[in-house]
Amino acid sequence: MKEKDGIRDYIRQNYTKVALNEFTTGCCAGSCCCSAADNAEASQKLGYTAGDLAQIPEEANMGLGCGNPIALASLQKGETVLDLGSGGGLDCFLASKIVGENGRVIGIDMTEPMISRAKGSAEKGGYNNVEFRLGEIEHLPVADASVDVVISNCVINLSPDKQQVFREIFRVLRPGGRLAISDVVATDPLPDWIKQDKALIAGCIGGAEYVEDLRVMLEEAGFEQITLAPIDNSKEIITEWVPGKKLEDFVSSYIIKGKKP
Repeated sequence: MKEKDGIRDYIRQNYTKVALNEFTTGCCAGSCCCSAADNAEASQKLGYTAGDLAQIPEEANMGLGCGNPIALASLQKGETVLDLGSGGGLDCFLASKIVGENGRVIGIDMTEPMISRAKGSAEKGGYNNVEFRLGEIEHLPVADASVDVVISNCVINLSPDKQQVFREIFRVLRPGGRLAISDVVATDPLPDWIKQDKALIAGCIGGAEYVEDLRVMLEEAGFEQITLAPIDNSKEIITEWVPGKKLEDFVSSYIIKGKKP
């Protein structure tokens, strides 16, 4: 337990610095915490369009992530969406446009500066159907059966207790609700030099779970219609994070979906 708490504290401190533009280690395709142009370029490699990025507050896009969960989730008008590890709020703001004024979007993040940053963007942009809450994804500050869709972008790999995360997702979803996330998974057993490197853990690689073990976790949590598939340009994404170390031989960016009966 102490080891897990230590990892969580390290990750929280790391992303606090990312939120404050003091550090550049994160789940980012290219250099995160850089200029708006750099972040836009990085995000377009993950599947966001220039049109997507033009309709949200510029400061919400921090160049973080390993995919585009909004493109996977098939969001509908009036739905309630929960974003795990919402960061600067990029996916929350995009989701808010789709679900409309009768829908609702909730972002959860465990770092106060991220929450503050996202709230500032929401206020500035007049996003009345979006709210941000401080909390850990293993213990979601969300009521039972209150959410239609859970999205996440390269965050669950950071958790030291992924099974608990999936249990929490299942708890907060309404019957028939769905999970649609982008995440980094292990496609081969990770060597110790990767698993024990804190920078690689915070960088969304060292804590990656073996893909078939994730399937079992989802099944044990109660999910059905589970699919796990690699993103087309996964190798490019991973290679740009840590060039020259061949980490793309061990991990891949995946699309993960499931449904609550």
